[in-house]
Amino acid sequence: MRRKIVAGNWKMHGSRTENAALVEAIVATVTSERTACVICPPFVYLHETWRMLRGGSVALGAQDLCAEAMGAHTGEVSASMLKDVGCTYVLVGHSERRALYGEDSHLVARKFAAALSKGLTPVLCVGEQLQDREASRTEAIVSAQIDAVVQLCGIQSFAQAVIAYEPVWAIGTGRTATPEQAQETHAFIRQRLVREDAKIGAGLRILYGGSVKAGNARDIFAMPDVDGGLIGGASLKADEFTAIFAAADSLAA
Repeated sequence: MRRKIVAGNWKMHGSRTENAALVEAIVATVTSERTACVICPPFVYLHETWRMLRGGSVALGAQDLCAEAMGAHTGEVSASMLKDVGCTYVLVGHSERRALYGEDSHLVARKFAAALSKGLTPVLCVGEQLQDREASRTEAIVSAQIDAVVQLCGIQSFAQAVIAYEPVWAIGTGRTATPEQAQETHAFIRQRLVREDAKIGAGLRILYGGSVKAGNARDIFAMPDVDGGLIGGASLKADEFTAIFAAADSLAA
């Protein structure tokens, strides 16, 4: 049985005071080992957050990384630096990075490779815009995003990775994919990888990231190919995030 993951992406939110209260509440509540929990603060708060998490069951992740190992890349953060401050996970190819900062699938694949090279678990974010869904291009878009990583890193690389499906049209819009819509795309992603390697495809954990809330989490996570969630806004509210985690964990019982 695949171990579910609930990951919180704080995006560009937080302060030292707010973070301390949020982490304290999460650590006090998230105690189950059956379901993995990851939080991804902004870069400047990573080490301080790690110090608060150290020794507990909640893992630390970063929201992005540089594809280069080191050098004259002002403002960038490398995989080795993330490892050094306690990260074990890192998001790559988040929809906002692709849409707002022009990251193409080749760059995302290089970031994926950089994460793996330092023992970080990359969470590859894939997903389609509204116009793509309306044009029935969801599978083509998602497949191309995955193919870029397979071509650069090989199918074996997914044995140490996670995929997060983000229907961009359901992020921050108030629209949410139904559990059945999420399952349909998750099943497609899994079968896409099963065609390359049956064991890796079957074991890959695929998270859903599209306006998950405490009220809809259990129905979404109960779908057979949904292995948890990548949570945005709801991860900034301790009661909401821990309720989402509890929903995932209840399915692992």
